[in-house]
Amino acid sequence: MAALRFFFRVTLRRSGIIEYTTFLHEPRKLPVVLSPEEVARLLDAAPGLKYKAALSVAYGAGLRAAEVISLKIGDIDSKRMVIRVEQGKGRKDRYVMLSPHQLELLRAWWKTARPQGWLFPGRDRVQPMTTRQLNRACHAAADRAEINKRVSLHTLRHSFATHLLEQNIDIRVIQVLLGHAKLDTTALYTRVATKTVVYPFKAPVIAPGGKPAVIVAHDGRSFGSRRHGQPAARHRRCRLRTRASATRSAGHSRRASANTARSRATLRRSDRSGIA
Repeated sequence: MAALRFFFRVTLRRSGIIEYTTFLHEPRKLPVVLSPEEVARLLDAAPGLKYKAALSVAYGAGLRAAEVISLKIGDIDSKRMVIRVEQGKGRKDRYVMLSPHQLELLRAWWKTARPQGWLFPGRDRVQPMTTRQLNRACHAAADRAEINKRVSLHTLRHSFATHLLEQNIDIRVIQVLLGHAKLDTTALYTRVATKTVVYPFKAPVIAPGGKPAVIVAHDGRSFGSRRHGQPAARHRRCRLRTRASATRSAGHSRRASANTARSRATLRRSDRSGIA
């Protein structure tokens, strides 16, 4: 849309047409996420050591396809255990994590192929591997691993972010690792993480005769209701207020009875004095 506005306003100098342009909001779908077991199967089924190393870096560091193929040998910092992503999306540099397993896999690939310059060169060793080659390898690995989900290379990035979120990693840290400019983009993964989607309670226990039941969580805490869907703490407060009101009412009744008895005794004494 920005390109069209620039074309009509600057190139054609017909700004009036811009008033008739409208935005079409594309429906935002939830990303496909693989389980850790499915990721392990996919990486083991990669066609060759080169693609296994590339797919492992894509998942283990949460990189985009263009960022994976643009890696150079000098971007791997084994002393600090980080990977430098140079001029990623938005022309921004950032550092991502490097696990010991990834480092061993990258060293095995380097010892086997001895690449010069690009970490993952293409058929022409002067040029890096293309994103199309990497995606084809990802699809082939998913077919070999018998994963029925719709898998692409970006699915590994989605899985990386979701698995970190499920391990209680702060969402702002995940935002930095993914290179997102806005936190709202990273917050999308909270809608697919199991810790926010999976039902954390046991099935509600309904007593015979329709008596109130209590929903108990897996850790033993009571989260359910004891009467008409009210929380247990609220029900206890209502019961205590009822008891306090009953006690005050009983006190008022006793005082009223005592006052009535004193009034009757006074009348009797006055009647006797008058007769005498």
